[in-house]
This record gives sequence, structure tokens and C-alpha cells, in this order.
Amino acid sequence: MTLPYLMQLADQSGGVLYLMAGLLTLTLMVIAERSWVLRHLTHQGATLIQALAALRDADQAGLIRLRETQAAPLHGALLDVPLTTTPMPETILASRLDEVILRHVPLLDRRLWLLDTTVTLAPLLGLLGTIIGMFHAFQVLATPGTAPHAVTGGVAEALVATAAGLLIAVIGLLFFNGLNERVRLAVHQLETLKVMLVNRFGQRPTSNLDQISAGAD
Repeated sequence: MTLPYLMQLADQSGGVLYLMAGLLTLTLMVIAERSWVLRHLTHQGATLIQALAALRDADQAGLIRLRETQAAPLHGALLDVPLTTTPMPETILASRLDEVILRHVPLLDRRLWLLDTTVTLAPLLGLLGTIIGMFHAFQVLATPGTAPHAVTGGVAEALVATAAGLLIAVIGLLFFNGLNERVRLAVHQLETLKVMLVNRFGQRPTSNLDQISAGAD
């Protein structure tokens, strides 16, 4: 298909194909940006979990080393909690870490609503473009001596808008589901890091038996 022919189809669709071209461009930009960010984030999260698993309890020096060398900004915000505060009970540390996670989780799936909207909007725009194209196709019948293939050809061209809308929706749906799975994995990694930090840097409550032993000493 040549560019003039594509522009002709866009004009016959009432300009809907121009809108769909912009929608496709926006969709691909969101897919590329979120795919790169989430892939990078989950890769760093997996690496950090492995490194943190090797730390001993209350190893502040090791935690500082991880913060400086491996932690991404999001994961670093979690590591900063036990580093920038005095030792605290496990429940309080877990609550502080939950606060950090709740503040940052909305950043993971931002702009994914655009893909969700695309999945619904693109087929509807395609259908609208096809209907407008059908109007142009059947207007040919008003001209005396019109050959039948002129109408059928116009109908076939009008269906291009529907096909384009379905294609954009399929692309958006596939990547929307894939990126949602990446978001789920990233949140799971944050929860895993929280538990690991609480287990290693939270102060456990002193049991009655420990208190009795300490008093006896």
C-alpha cells in the first residue's frame, strides 16, 4: 500500500484512521517505556533478594554496601528504613516498610490505564471508521451507471478501519496482561524484601524466659 492510498483510506474513514495511527503510536510508546522500566526493576529486585539472603542478622555494614552498589531507587527506599532509623521492634519496622511500599506501588502501573483504554477504544474507533466509509461507498449508488465493483470495493476499503482497530486492541491486550504480570512480580519482590529486612534487622520482643534468665545473671 502506498502512502497516497493510505491517506485516501483515512479520508474515507472521516479521519478516524488518523486518530488510530496516533493511538497506535501512543500505545507502542507506553509499551516500550513500561517494558523497559519493569524489566529493569524486576531484574534488580531478584539480584537484591539473592544478595540480601546472604547477609547475617543486623549486618549494617553489609546492608550499606548493598544500598550503595545494587539497590535501585525504589528498592533503596526500603533499605533506607533500617539504615536511617534506630533499631526498632519487628512490628514497627514492618509498618514503616509497608508505608514505603504503599507510597511506591502506584508508580509501578502508571500509564497502564492507557493500554486498558486502548483495548476497548480501538475496536470502537475502527467500527466508527468503517461505518463512515460505508456511507461513502453507498453514495456511489446515487451516480447513474455505477458499476457494482465500485460499491464492493468501497465496502472492502471501509473494513480496513475495523481491521486496524482490532489489530491495535490485540497488541494492547497482549502487552497489558504481560505488564500486569510484571507489576505483580515487582510487588511480590517488594514484599519479599520487607520480610527479609524485618527478619534480619527488627528487634524481637524479649520473652519472659529471657527476662528471668537476665535477672538471674
